[in-house]
Amino acid sequence: MADVWPMVHTERAALIADLETLDDAQWDTPSLCGDWTVHDVVAHLINTARTTRLGFVMGLARARFDFDRQNADGVARERGASPQETLMRLRQVASRTSTPPAPLDTRLVEEIIHGEDVRRPLGLSRSYPLDAVTRALRLQVRTSASFGGAKELVAGIRLTATDADVSIGDGPEVRGTALSLLLAVSGRSIALAELAGPGVQALAPAR
Repeated sequence: MADVWPMVHTERAALIADLETLDDAQWDTPSLCGDWTVHDVVAHLINTARTTRLGFVMGLARARFDFDRQNADGVARERGASPQETLMRLRQVASRTSTPPAPLDTRLVEEIIHGEDVRRPLGLSRSYPLDAVTRALRLQVRTSASFGGAKELVAGIRLTATDADVSIGDGPEVRGTALSLLLAVSGRSIALAELAGPGVQALAPAR
């Protein structure tokens, strides 16, 4: 698993390079991640980069075991007074290898999913290393929803990547790039239009 960190560091560096091209107003753009702006997502990534196993447990306790509150506290703590201050903080943590008590591949999930949360609303794109995306996808589909995964969501369907040798599960097929599949199973409905097959409806949000 030691090869995870170079991948994570590559993604952090790529995001920093993209953020350096933004003006201050673009940092206020709504992201794909709930009510968070681009600025909020970057602050979250700084917080998770700083988080250690012990720090995660202590923070969760302070948040009364409310995971959403813990995330909100982290954003408030790490969001700088200006985009440039927040970007400086991201640069400072870019090479860290600390992690909460979770599989190391969750660091890839964080960087790729939140990277798209930032890039897509801004009209930016990145060609992610395919190995990193497929590892993130495999982890998401075997992780339960209570831990931020999609195990229950994808039960009874088959995910087939059109750009990688990846086929996961049994049932009606969902076809698309590994990145589109990863986004869709991670609750980013914007990616559903990029998928095909009789199983796509199973990934759509309940109405």
